[in-house]
This record gives sequence, C-alpha cells and structure tokens, in this order.
Amino acid sequence: MGDDSRGPEREAVVRRRGAARWARGHPWIYRSDVRNEPQAAGPGVAIVRDEGGRYLGRALYSPTSEIRLRLLERRDLAVDRDWWREKIARAAARRRGIEATAYRLVHAEADGLPSLVVDRYGPYLVAELLSAGLEASRTDIVDVLSDLFAPTGILLRNDSPVRRYEALPRGVELVRGRVPEDVEVEEAGVRYLAAPWTGQKTGAFLDQRENRRLAGRLVAEAVETGMGPVRALDAFTYHGSFALHLAAAGARVVAVDQSEPALERGRRNAVLGGLEGIEWVEANAFDFLRERSDRGERFDFVVLDPPAFARSKSSVAAALRGYKEINLRAMSLLAPGGRLLTFSCSYHVGREPFLEMLAGAAGDAGRPLVLERILAQSRDHPDVLTIPETGYLKGALLRADD
Repeated sequence: MGDDSRGPEREAVVRRRGAARWARGHPWIYRSDVRNEPQAAGPGVAIVRDEGGRYLGRALYSPTSEIRLRLLERRDLAVDRDWWREKIARAAARRRGIEATAYRLVHAEADGLPSLVVDRYGPYLVAELLSAGLEASRTDIVDVLSDLFAPTGILLRNDSPVRRYEALPRGVELVRGRVPEDVEVEEAGVRYLAAPWTGQKTGAFLDQRENRRLAGRLVAEAVETGMGPVRALDAFTYHGSFALHLAAAGARVVAVDQSEPALERGRRNAVLGGLEGIEWVEANAFDFLRERSDRGERFDFVVLDPPAFARSKSSVAAALRGYKEINLRAMSLLAPGGRLLTFSCSYHVGREPFLEMLAGAAGDAGRPLVLERILAQSRDHPDVLTIPETGYLKGALLRADD
C-alpha cells in the first residue's frame, strides 16, 4: 500500500475559487484558497472537499508551499502503490515510438503526476521530486519505477531550487543500482554524452530533441540541392547538441558559448560522433553576434537557444529586450535564403509576445523574414492547454526572403 494507508487521512477544505480552478482544468490550489488545512501533520496525499462538503478529489499537500494542493485523482480512489503504477505506466505508454535512447517518461502536471519528472537515459532513470507532498510518496514511486522499467540505476536529481519553497533538502541521490557520470545518448544517428549527475535539468535538454532533428534535416536538404558549403552558427551551444546535428548533416559549424567547460564537453561529443566540422568558440554570445554582424559576416543557418532570460514576471520586459537584441543580430547574419531557428525557454514570456518581439526585430533589421513554422518542445514534453506551465518552450523557424 502507499501513502493513503499510513496514519490518519488528511483532509482539506477549499474555497470556491480553488474548486473552480480545478473545474477549469488546472491542478493547483494556492494557500489563499484553502479554507481548512489538513489536521494530520506533515505533507502527503489529502482528500479535498469544497465548502459544502462535496468531494473534489485527492491531491498532494505541501504545508509550507504557496501551491498547497496539486490535484492527483478526481475519483474517490486511494492513491497507493497500485495507483502510482497505473499512472506512470500510462505516461510511459504515450512515449511509444520515440526514436531516441533518451526521452522524458513523465512530464509532471502534463501527465497528471504533478511535480514528478522522470527521464530515461538508456538503461538509467533520472527523476525529480519537486514538492513536499510528492516526497512523502518517494518509496512507492521509486519502487514502481524499478518494477516497471527494471533500470540499471535510478538517480534522484533533487537539486532544483524549487525544493527550497517546499522546505525540502537539495541534493543528488542514487537510490537504485548505479548511474555513471556520463551516459551515451543517440538521437537520429547523432551521439552525445549526457551528464545525469551534473548537467542542466536531468543531464541533457531532451525538450529540444525534435527541433535538433529538424535542424539536421534542413541542412541535409540544403546540401542535397548543391547550394555549396553550408555555414551554420549555433549560439549558446552549451554541450553542442544543435551543432552536432548541423555538422552531421554536412554543415561547417561555429559553436559559441561563454563556458569553457561546456565547450570542452561539446568537443568530447564531437569526437564521440566522429564530427570534425565544428569550430568551438569561447565568447559571450551577445558580443559575438554583434561583432560578426557588424563585420557583415553571413551564415546559411543560425540557431539561437539561450537560457531563460525571464525568471519572474517582473523581468519580462528586460528579457524581451535581450531576445530582441540577439534576434536582430542573428537576422542580420543570415545569408539570402538563410534560416533562423530561434527559441525562448522562459515560461513568463508567452508565445504571442515572443512572436511580436521577432516581428519587431525583423522590422529593425530591415529584412523580409518568412515565418515557416512555429516550434515547441518535443512530444514527450506535452503542452496541456489548461496548464500553461507545461508549455514553457516556444520557438520559430524563419527564412530570409531576399
């Protein structure tokens, strides 16, 4: 049995606004919308009722978080080990057919498993438990992951800053078997090393997998048409994930990042895949883009995949100025007919403001830019319409039509 079988059952009463939020399809209820907190001590799974006593569901309860309740189950069912097994198995089934050795198995709220992230890296699993309510079910979750997938090892990347708001300790913990420092990943024939113990997120940016494949296909098509040597720029390259796909498709790539350790890992990735057509440049991407555009340099493909510029609502205006600056410079660097793949992973910058920023940058660049495709995160990171937090990555494929 799981959490529901241990100790007195928690019960919370929520105000009308909180109940309405669940009815509209968003799983969070905030502290201000909880009328009566559970009397049973500590975090865990709680029964939730409205002010009239009507049963609303079961939720993860975090007593110190602004997000007090996260909806798990609308039916009157115990959230025990069998429940976790069914939900995690259903999430994994949605990923059937993905052609990669690394992908997301559980995308938290988008899979009806709020604050739980599980990524597969070959025979290894890397998970994040991001709320106190979820942490109370850790044993059940780890046991279910072990039973369902028989991994060689399970690593908990519980070093996210989010855990501070849940009064939880931060750290990286091996809870089953073994997980090496480096894990070789293959996607669309490109190989690279993920870093599950120390890398960003759970070890790699799996949410960009399909966009990396798109970049490679575009370059391959350009090479096949005989347009001559294809020059590509990957700004904010980090470990070179886009650069590797561009080079594997036949481009000569300049990969830029201000972190020498990140570039060194990129070089290792290139050696792993036998790719020699990448120039690794240690530089501030803003400065690099400015200097090269002032020089009049041209590239057939440019990729902009910067870190999140907006960490809060108050920083959105400054973030949009930063995004406009780098996109304006990138647009100026495009050769006639060249393509720009540009992204923002800032949740607080919505899709419409992002596209408006691109339109402003194109106007200032004085170039006609065609919007060929709106881009988003890979399908193993589903974006639920009623839960905007699940759809943080937005992007665009643009073509210089001159």
